[in-house]
Amino acid sequence: MRIGELAEASGVSTRSLRYYEEQGLIRSGRTAGGWRDFDPTMIERVVMIQHLLAAGLGSVTIGELLPCLEAPPEERTGELELLLAQQVHRLEERRRELDRELEVLDALRRDTSTALTITAATA
Repeated sequence: MRIGELAEASGVSTRSLRYYEEQGLIRSGRTAGGWRDFDPTMIERVVMIQHLLAAGLGSVTIGELLPCLEAPPEERTGELELLLAQQVHRLEERRRELDRELEVLDALRRDTSTALTITAATA
């Protein structure tokens, strides 16, 4: 399957597919003419990559997770669960940071609103 066919089948741009290949997330062979030749199984892999990116994971982490996700259950060592737990922890920490930032901004907005009201009343 050529890159354009993979792009159409997966809904991902050819530019993204080239990036995924550069990062080692997907692989292709080459035709005699030098064209990329993807196995049809790459469609499912590209869709999985898209889901992982949507979850906020970077390409390095995705590269670590993909072999675990593709291993048969009897061959899994628990590494997948550990990696996913680490990512959940990272995202929860980021959520706490965002909540703190929102609290500060809300307090500033309230203080600013109160100061504007007092200034307008005394003018």
